[in-house]
Amino acid sequence: MIANPADFAYCGILLLDKPRGLSSSAATQRVRHLLGRIRAGHIGTLDPLATGMLPICLGEATKIAGVVLDGRKCYRFTIALGARSATGDAEGDVVERRAVPALSVPDIAQTMQRFIGGSEQVPPMYSAVKQQGQPLYKLARAGKTVERAARRIHIDSLDCVAWQSDTPTGPSLDCRVICRKGTYVRVLAEDLALALGTVGHVTALRREWVEPFDSAPLQAMAPMQTLAQVEALVAAGQRPSLVTPLAAMPNTPQLRLSASQAAALQRGQRLAIDTCPLGLMLALDSQGRLLGLAHSDGAGELSAKRLFVTPM
Repeated sequence: MIANPADFAYCGILLLDKPRGLSSSAATQRVRHLLGRIRAGHIGTLDPLATGMLPICLGEATKIAGVVLDGRKCYRFTIALGARSATGDAEGDVVERRAVPALSVPDIAQTMQRFIGGSEQVPPMYSAVKQQGQPLYKLARAGKTVERAARRIHIDSLDCVAWQSDTPTGPSLDCRVICRKGTYVRVLAEDLALALGTVGHVTALRREWVEPFDSAPLQAMAPMQTLAQVEALVAAGQRPSLVTPLAAMPNTPQLRLSASQAAALQRGQRLAIDTCPLGLMLALDSQGRLLGLAHSDGAGELSAKRLFVTPM
């Protein structure tokens, strides 16, 4: 495969502020075409309804997407209580209505505490989870419902931001959650509504941050940018601000190699290094540039996992 020169001109992570109404894949393709059909891949998926932080790995940085994926995420979302939709959000038809009991903020906060920690969650039918090679949302659109295995999730915090018992569209609950990989906010919203004695669906969803891009230094390096801002920069002959691959992995151990060791690793040779702990490492050359990802077996042997074409 012939490399695209743009893949080397753009190597880093764009923190896109995804607009509502656009899928994560469509937003990534828009960015990719703006930047010269560069290789691009988004970290995590946001529903079309959702807005907010969508990290997009560009060029050679696509090789680290799987490592960055495991961070915590923060969402702010609004639940319309009293009505459940087919999709769990405002894009689906209402399929059930229930009365909403009298609730107070202390009642809501106490109920939310039940969701803190680890639990099991069943993925929604309208999701990209595959079953026998078929995305669940395709089955759902065909009117099919299948059994789904529950997944282990973890909620770090769940807070009530605002409670409005009387709005033109009914009772509304504004929440913020910090959660780990694999959590579906739509399912959380439905489960919370049930725990409050009614049903509900998400009407607004915004991802405020994804670890490690919640840190002040990284936000200063490359703040979230809208599609319109990226378009304006490209039209002016400028590049959008990107988070460097090295800065995107602050918690991954680093190993600086000598010139001969770096050259050997790049040739695919295994290195004998007794000091390496077991697991994934960031391999740096003697100048501190990132060569890519390497893996240590914990017994003194280091092997290449995903290396960049040129040091970053």
